[in-house]
Amino acid sequence: TPYQHQEEAFKNLSLINQEPSFSTLLVLPTGGGKTYTASSWLLSNALDKNIKILWIAHRHSLLDQAAESFQKYAFADKMPHASFFKYRIVSGSPRHKRSSSIKKDENLLIVSKDSIGANLSRLDSWLEGEKELFLVIDEAHHAAAKTYRKVIDYVRERVPNVKLLGLTATPTRTGDERSGNNILGKIFTDGVRKGKVVKGKVGIAYDISLKELLNRQILATPHFEHYETEQEYGEQLGLDAWEKIQYRDMLPEEISEKIAKSTPRNQLIVSTYCENKERYGQTLVFAVSREHAVTLSKLFRQAGIAADYVISGVEKNGQDVSRVENEQKLEDYRNGRTQVLVNVNILTEGVDLPKTNTVFLTRPTVSTILMTQMVGRALRGTEAGGTSEAYIVTFLDKWQDNIAWVTPEIGFEDVFWEETEKERLERHVRLIAIAKIEEFAAIMNDAIDTSELEKVPFSQRIPLGMYLIDLEKEDVEIRWQIMVYDCSQSAYEKMMAALPEIFEKFGVDEEYPSEDDIAAMERYCAEHFFTEEMVPPYDSRDIVMALKYYAQNEEVPPFYSLPQIEREKLDITAIARHVVEADLRQSEMKEYLENLWLDADQNLLRLFFSDSYQRFTKTVQTEIQRQQDAGEDKQKEKPQLLQEDWTLEPLEKEDPGRAKTLRNEIFRKSERRTHRDDRYYCSHYCCAKCGHRQPGRANFHVRLVVPRSEGGEYGLENLQLLCRRCCRQTGMVEK
Repeated sequence: TPYQHQEEAFKNLSLINQEPSFSTLLVLPTGGGKTYTASSWLLSNALDKNIKILWIAHRHSLLDQAAESFQKYAFADKMPHASFFKYRIVSGSPRHKRSSSIKKDENLLIVSKDSIGANLSRLDSWLEGEKELFLVIDEAHHAAAKTYRKVIDYVRERVPNVKLLGLTATPTRTGDERSGNNILGKIFTDGVRKGKVVKGKVGIAYDISLKELLNRQILATPHFEHYETEQEYGEQLGLDAWEKIQYRDMLPEEISEKIAKSTPRNQLIVSTYCENKERYGQTLVFAVSREHAVTLSKLFRQAGIAADYVISGVEKNGQDVSRVENEQKLEDYRNGRTQVLVNVNILTEGVDLPKTNTVFLTRPTVSTILMTQMVGRALRGTEAGGTSEAYIVTFLDKWQDNIAWVTPEIGFEDVFWEETEKERLERHVRLIAIAKIEEFAAIMNDAIDTSELEKVPFSQRIPLGMYLIDLEKEDVEIRWQIMVYDCSQSAYEKMMAALPEIFEKFGVDEEYPSEDDIAAMERYCAEHFFTEEMVPPYDSRDIVMALKYYAQNEEVPPFYSLPQIEREKLDITAIARHVVEADLRQSEMKEYLENLWLDADQNLLRLFFSDSYQRFTKTVQTEIQRQQDAGEDKQKEKPQLLQEDWTLEPLEKEDPGRAKTLRNEIFRKSERRTHRDDRYYCSHYCCAKCGHRQPGRANFHVRLVVPRSEGGEYGLENLQLLCRRCCRQTGMVEK
């Protein structure tokens, strides 16, 4: 039986369906039943009337979910005039069909964006002769991507009346959530308001807020709890392991095993449940590995809790754990005979467990998809046969701040429509803080040379804002932040404005350009916009991500600004200056910093430093030392060696064109190219003296081999690329 909001959605969709063609959005938050609502309405209004449906999504799991929904709800009362329909799932997954298998008599095509986008001609026979067609885009806030628009245009050229329906929880992408996205508004132009079809900025046939679903008790009210395990992992995380986690959401085997065998951590998980079992009730536990699931289940039973586990792929008497055995365990859980059910990933979707009151998240993840699925297992409200309250319990480890783990609150982003300006600002600061963690961690690590960064006043290390980039390709998702500072603002603004011309210059029109094309455009941007030395330095990967975003969306990534008045609240330079000028004793400084940290008006400080008081105080001490060193430097004599003896500065004044050409040529000669799978390309540059390699031009300088004072000339044979450390060690004084 549909809920009230779904009946309301059916009514509005039927109203707009009176138009010969339309383009609209159905907006339902996480847990609101977008797929059921759309498929149920389409069974009656499309398949029952022999009108074809082309359903597109960008993830394989969404394709399976859509197909299951059409099968599950194909009741006779929804389709009184049709006894069957034919469907096909098309994607690059081994479990799905290829586009070449599409047949003309199929009523429903459920296809991945990339598979059909690369083979549009496969639709020709299927579309031939059709006068009307429903085109559905799941997760429609991604519909501005080039491939989606290409598919929409292709279908509209071949079918007179296309009815475009987008499904989403948030009818905006990133950027300014309140005003919507301009390109999205150009795609979805028709909406329903007060019983009438209207044109709007972003056309919405029906929408309901998460808050309203909570009020109607369709969703349980979530309570988020976090427990610190005090266990440390990732202290020696190498680049390969980091990328395996960051881009494939896979923990290295040795770390997974270490977590599974951590006695204090496992005891904390079990004792947390035992101390709150009346409140937590029936609980699903998401474990790190199969070994971890078995171990936790045993520990729960030893503590007197009715617990079990469901896993797959474990050998038992020469055979895998049977599906029948797992089904029996699930039935025991549904009937209340089991209170705690431990699993790895197999209970994220597709299994009906309505009485789940709590989820324990004992495995970290960087996937917003997986996190939303895990949290969603506890969100069914009383009106949906579930519970009134839901507890989302996370166990947090120490990872040396190296990984941007997803928090369980991520599934509730759709409430941002109703957030205050203060809440919106705090969210932006929190996003910036995630990107700044790496810098703070580096400064706290004595093994990493951050002396040049620490010479820069902290006020110049507070970003003006950031470009937020979301990239998706089938089941791979990447979120990337580009920090913009005073020193790099102009360069990024010029590069972003020039993106259309750059793509035209290089003749790149694909949504997923080749790595060679991306590399060539990245090099062009570095040579034309990032020729100045910048501290904090820019990262060549930032340019690559901006290029890939533009290739997918044909627009500049959204920019989150940090207002000046809020940046001043984060200014450690001013805090350190007060300590120095007031000549505070150690005890006085400690009291001053603690008061700042605890002051409610300074909440942004805690957000910016990710609630790490140690990181905050370390940064203040670093800034105090910088100011004290600067004061001492003023008392020293100026160095005898002049900068123009070593640098291109005099040539830049006399002949800037030649200086730029020489600089770019030296960087090109010192470049080492590295490919990191299909997600990004890196340019590494190599110091001529020590061999230090690093992506991007930051931290490198072009210097003369023989100084001008000793007869050295400006020429390629007398120029070399040195890292900052070698410049200092050899006395090549900088500005």
